[in-house]
Amino acid sequence: MYYKNKIKTLSEIFGTSDIQLQESCINIAGRVYPIVDDVIILLESHQIPNQTLEKIDHVTRDEGITSSIAKDIQYTFGEEWKTFNKILPQHHDEFKLYFDLIDLPALESKRICDLGCGIGRWSYFLKDIAKEIVLIDFSESIFEARKNLSESDNMIFIMADVLNLPFQDDTFDFMFCLGVLHHIPSPALQSVRKLSRLAPEFLVYLYYALDNRGTLYKLIFFFVNLIRKLICNITSPTARSILTEVFMWSLYVPIIIIGKILSLFGVQASKVPFYSIYGHMDLGRIRQDVYDRFFTRIEQRVSKKEIHKLSDTFSEIIVSDGLPYWHFLCRK
Repeated sequence: MYYKNKIKTLSEIFGTSDIQLQESCINIAGRVYPIVDDVIILLESHQIPNQTLEKIDHVTRDEGITSSIAKDIQYTFGEEWKTFNKILPQHHDEFKLYFDLIDLPALESKRICDLGCGIGRWSYFLKDIAKEIVLIDFSESIFEARKNLSESDNMIFIMADVLNLPFQDDTFDFMFCLGVLHHIPSPALQSVRKLSRLAPEFLVYLYYALDNRGTLYKLIFFFVNLIRKLICNITSPTARSILTEVFMWSLYVPIIIIGKILSLFGVQASKVPFYSIYGHMDLGRIRQDVYDRFFTRIEQRVSKKEIHKLSDTFSEIIVSDGLPYWHFLCRK
């Protein structure tokens, strides 16, 4: 059993020594949680994705109960990461951008939490640094994370609602949540405040409110966002796949081509809107980003000024001036 040598860690996380591990479940202080493919399921039965629910024996189905989770968002990200489930070399370049505020060697021997882990692409680059990493996601992407980190024994995989975790305060030494909180129903910055209890340092990435961009950029974004609102409720995998190809080739690829042509004539390609983000991505990575961009119903955006208002909760807030905007480090 994968968690046989991790009972001590689980006891510290859940704040109880009353833990009994069985083949397909774990009993924590009298509450039984299923384990599926080494993933501990903390969600209520009405919140569990259907494909996962079918793998669980003797689970009580809470018929008629309304879930606090946005099920369409859960579905979208589950499907996205089952489709784009490989960790790519480009992810390491992106990792370095996101973690530019972090002293990585200082994370050695630390317990880390990856909130909204997706396929585990950021934890993959921390697996040989951190003592322990707890990966949490509310979608079936958590199973892809387990596969991608199958050779690492310092991981704990949990399917849960990131805003309703039954963990002790300051359970983790460091926590990060990148590109997640702006896609859930709760106000993103309020969610950052709520999660602050879990770790003294918290790295966050939230979509920016274009507060450092000019009129042309904002105008292009307006029309792109309008398209998103029109098609985000489409759930057919085939339709999503076709639309992803259409938008990639009609919107994203032309931007990259224009940027590269201008650079041949000595013009900075970064002056082309969105080129600084997509100019160095290969088509596979762009496809994933297009899917992520157009098929998510909830999209919150925050300004740097709004982020600094988190000073009512944290003693220090450092906002990176580098891409992606805005990622920031909060310290209690």
